Amino acid sequence: TAEILHAVIRRYRSSDRDPVRRLFVGGIQEHIKPAFTRAMSMPLHITATVLLAGVGYAWGGGSLLPALLAPAAWVGMVYCCCREFFAGYVRERLQTDMKDVQKSFLSSPDSCFWVAEARVNGRSEVMGMVAVEAKREAGGERFGELFRMIVSPAARRTGLGSRLTQTAIDFCKERGFSKVVLHTSSTQEAAVALYRKTGFAVTDVDIFVYNFRPPGGAVERFLHRGLQRRLQPPLL
Repeated sequence: TAEILHAVIRRYRSSDRDPVRRLFVGGIQEHIKPAFTRAMSMPLHITATVLLAGVGYAWGGGSLLPALLAPAAWVGMVYCCCREFFAGYVRERLQTDMKDVQKSFLSSPDSCFWVAEARVNGRSEVMGMVAVEAKREAGGERFGELFRMIVSPAARRTGLGSRLTQTAIDFCKERGFSKVVLHTSSTQEAAVALYRKTGFAVTDVDIFVYNFRPPGGAVERFLHRGLQRRLQPPLL
């Protein structure tokens, strides 16, 4: 909508605590369904489902009910595991960095937390958020790590995600960081597409890097978990 297209990206304020927490919880819970779908599409889980159906059919003396209940119980258990995984993550984060955003992300000039605020139906609402935390490599080189990138479902496909990402990148440039890194998962296909669009390159199965090297610079090497990839710095 027009209001969301004109959303203002600003630093987090203490008054943002409740809407930011709601957005965070809702954003993480969205991962449950795609994670469950991916889990159930794995060959091992498909095999287990089929085997349980066969075992239930045999134990039930040829009855269809046990043949249906056994795999249904297995599928339900997988779903509960996915749900608990993300619920546990939410509980942990709400007791750590998200418990006090100002202390976690705004107490150092090299870290920051932003929200995207828009007027919706005459009310100001937080429609997105992103954070950057300063990190240092073993060699002493500083880089930024992007966290808490969440956009409200109502604000998606409006360019807000790109604006939030670019805000984080610009901050890291201003602080003199060498790159931005982030962790994501293969279930977040839209997020992966967004990060690629804004200049990130894959260095491992779930880590992306944005380089601040000048055009025509030497090919960089990034190591992670023993895996080595060559990355050509994007033209700026």
